[in-house]
Amino acid sequence: MTNNPFFGILLAIITYEFGAYLARKTKSPIANPLLISIMLSIAFLQIFKIPYEDFKMGGEYIKFLLGPATVCMVVPLYKKLDILKKNIVAVLGGIFAGGLTSLITVLVMSKAFNLNTELIYSILPKSITTAIGVDVAAEFGGLPAIAAFAIVLTGVFGAVAGPSILKAVKVKDPVAVGIAMGTASHAVGTSKAMELGEEEGAMSGLCIGICGIITVLLMPIFVSLV
Repeated sequence: MTNNPFFGILLAIITYEFGAYLARKTKSPIANPLLISIMLSIAFLQIFKIPYEDFKMGGEYIKFLLGPATVCMVVPLYKKLDILKKNIVAVLGGIFAGGLTSLITVLVMSKAFNLNTELIYSILPKSITTAIGVDVAAEFGGLPAIAAFAIVLTGVFGAVAGPSILKAVKVKDPVAVGIAMGTASHAVGTSKAMELGEEEGAMSGLCIGICGIITVLLMPIFVSLV
């Protein structure tokens, strides 16, 4: 019964909708729908001794839709093109700085903790969308599963803690908030940025593609430094 694609898709939808319901009811930043969905899915598979491969059959279809879903997040930018034109240098500079900082941080921390090369290759693209990051990690010899975990964890943390951190350091400009959220925590952060406002969501959505391109271009350099 579980060894068909519908099982994985249905489990993902039900757990995510439950997570979204909790988020609406509690209004807590910790109640992130994606995080709740992941935890409930893992618990369900463990409790009922269902092989991960059964869930993955449906997960592959969801993964396929990540690309189109990511592109859709850039749509709000069309409404805010005037803001982008006025801040183009600052926006592109901020995205480049964010992408570069992410790669440098991972490399330095990985060296400090003496991680093996395979693991480093897997977590280097942690701040770009799953649709790009998993394939990039695999191309350079990383583990797709670890890459996906690192990317999702980064996104969830950014969505949960990002607004509070930005508020604490007194970053209030909508463009700056959007760039910070999108560059640091890709699509998951962008979904949170959209809740904060239209400008934040539009700028954050722009970061997903550009940060992905920057990371792809810089990856060979950082891989050579591992």
